[in-house]
Parts: sequence; C-alpha cells; structure tokens
Amino acid sequence: MNKIIIGADNLGVELKAVLREHLKGKGWDVTDIGVDSTDPVDYPDIAIELARRISRNEFERGILICGTGAGMAITANKVANVRAVTVTDPYTAERAIASNNAQVITLGALITGPSLAKMLVDIWLANQFQGGNSARKVDKIEAARFAV
Repeated sequence: MNKIIIGADNLGVELKAVLREHLKGKGWDVTDIGVDSTDPVDYPDIAIELARRISRNEFERGILICGTGAGMAITANKVANVRAVTVTDPYTAERAIASNNAQVITLGALITGPSLAKMLVDIWLANQFQGGNSARKVDKIEAARFAV
C-alpha cells in the first residue's frame, strides 16, 4: 500500500479532510499530522514537521495546505533534500514531480476548490520523476541549497 503524509494549518483544515478521504478511497495509507481545528496556528510548524519526515524517508510524498500554498512551500523547501511546489493547475501538478522531483505539493485552500484539489493531487500522484536533463537540474537545485 502506498503511504502519504498530509498536513494543514487552520485555513486548510477543511480541504485537508476532503483530500484525506479522497486518498483513502483510492487505497492510500494517509498519515494526517493535523491540524484539526480552525483555531489559528503557525503554518511553519506543520510544514517543518512534514518536510522533516519526507527528508528522513519516512514518506515518499506529502501534501501541505494553507491559505495560498505559498508559505507552506517556502517553509518545506528550507528542509534539506525536500522539494516542494505550490500547485494550482494540471500542468504544474504533472511537472512538479516529472521535471522537478518534488516530493511535496502545496495547495491553497482559499484559491483551490475541492474538486480541483482532488484532480491536482491525482495528477501529481500518477506521475514519476523522468530524470534525463531534469536530473542534472535537480542536482543543481540540491547543490545550491548549501551555497553562500
């Protein structure tokens, strides 16, 4: 069974619940790291926990949800060996993994409705990293993480 990790801040809690059930319905073993309340929370806390678990290879892929997806992506990308992309359209969902080998996608609950979110997640999960010229570019991304 495929494993995936999902997390959201208070703005993404409802969309997270929709996606969690969608993924379970497709046979995914979903680990939900919260939150489960609309009480305000600092999204970096959720993003860092999820990204660290990706970096430690506990999960191959993860989904983060906040208002726009931007803050979650910025935060997750601070963790070594993690590439996160904010996804808003089908082509970006495909290329996030196919070209950029992004193990994490982020979604904005205030800009992406449930139907579109499910479609984007399905596209991302249906694709794999294609390597080729993209592998060289991803290697440069990882090398740049330690540049001064």
